[in-house]
Amino acid sequence: MSLRKKIIISFIISAVIVGFLAIFVYVNFLSIRSEIRFLEVTDSIRNRTLELRRHEKNFFLFEENTTEEAEAMRGYIDQLYDITEDVQSRDAEKADALAGLLTSYEEQFNEVETGLAEATAELAALETMSSEYDTAAPLVKATIRDKPASVARFLQDQVVLPADHPLVVKLNELDTREESLRRTGEQLILIADDLNKDARANAESGINASQTVILVFVPLFLVIGLSLLLVISTSVVRRLKTLTSSVEQIGERFVPGTEVVREKGGRMDEVDILVEKTRRVNSQLMDWERELDDKNEQLIRSKKLAAIGTMASGVAHELNNPINNITISAQVLQKKIPADAPPEVREIVADIIGQTLRVKGIVSNLLEFAREREPRMSKVKLVELVGNAYSRVSRTMDTDGVDFSIDSEAEISIRADNDQLERVFINLFSNAVAVMEGNGKLTVKMEEEDGWAIIWVADNGGGLPQEDLEKIFDPFFTKKENGTGLGLAIVMNIISQHGGDISAVSEEDMGTVFEIRLPERID
Repeated sequence: MSLRKKIIISFIISAVIVGFLAIFVYVNFLSIRSEIRFLEVTDSIRNRTLELRRHEKNFFLFEENTTEEAEAMRGYIDQLYDITEDVQSRDAEKADALAGLLTSYEEQFNEVETGLAEATAELAALETMSSEYDTAAPLVKATIRDKPASVARFLQDQVVLPADHPLVVKLNELDTREESLRRTGEQLILIADDLNKDARANAESGINASQTVILVFVPLFLVIGLSLLLVISTSVVRRLKTLTSSVEQIGERFVPGTEVVREKGGRMDEVDILVEKTRRVNSQLMDWERELDDKNEQLIRSKKLAAIGTMASGVAHELNNPINNITISAQVLQKKIPADAPPEVREIVADIIGQTLRVKGIVSNLLEFAREREPRMSKVKLVELVGNAYSRVSRTMDTDGVDFSIDSEAEISIRADNDQLERVFINLFSNAVAVMEGNGKLTVKMEEEDGWAIIWVADNGGGLPQEDLEKIFDPFFTKKENGTGLGLAIVMNIISQHGGDISAVSEEDMGTVFEIRLPERID
């Protein structure tokens, strides 16, 4: 069996054990958490039931706090109704039983409260009618709430009321209702204790199950893991040494003379040396690959631009003379048009002149792109140059609705060709104003960083899709109806001749940002 299969099988076995243990523990944890939450609910039911019984006892014992105790009892009954809903999903039978007992308890309490009020009122009337009762009235008032049947017997024995007297009958009925109320309260306590006991048992069961699984599977995992480790380690170490030796030889060939640096006071084994050597060789190869890709890209671009430049130069020279002749002839013809000539003739001649001037502009751009004049270096103040470029754009385009700003912490000066660099920003500003249709925000920000001047030109126009963004610096690529597609190609040539680079970031409906990096000193 191959080493790879051994490692995979050992990993799968270990992963299955760990996965099973993790799943079981997680599921059991969720179950325990659910049981603990349910235990909190049952504790709340039990505590509130005990509080309800306490207030019930106070209600019967203390006449002066009757109203407060009754309100407290009703409050706890409402709370128990709400909590009982949480029990419904876990134990519907006991939840229904608890709700039924609460309903009975509430009804019985209302009947007791009403009966006590009526009995108390009739006793007050009896006090004014019987001198025998008048003497025992304080004792009767103290006893009627808790033991109405004893009061009934007293009235029969001492006041000589007949057994069928309405007050005696009412007191006996009241005693029966109070007993029923107490029995219902005891049943509430019993069912609350039962719920609490079940919840505690379930929580303890989940905890015990977790303990059992951990005690079984953790030792099993350790035994299997150690066994697999002993089986594999022997062959792995031997083969690893061979692999380390081979990689060291390759490393010396690609990165000669480099030694693995050992940590102070530390010790590197075969794996450390292998990893370090592999990292160094990989790093060197990646650097060479990046350099090769960059040089290939530059070579392809240079060849493409050279071919396009040669073609553009030839085409421009061939077109220049005919266009000049057409322009001059049209201008002469415009001057010789008779005053009584139809307006259509004047419009046609004016259109010829306008279109030939436009073509002359295109030819001029072609020549500018093909010429690639070497920059004439001088000290240039960037803030001043950018401001001048925007002023020139404002004289030829409508920029009244453009909010233009320059953000520069300090005056940045570099060595550059003033005219060429100004042309760069004129092209960028013209494109931005055209894209924003004369309304928007155009911002230029400048910073210095490690000997480089970094300039960002940002607009909030319509932006560009990603597929167009990758081609905006290619010659003759344009999205404008009357564009030549040479503006940004010229911009890139000028920036490259200055030893810098330019890139763009754009998002549709969000705008475009150009980043220009120029060296502050050019030797």
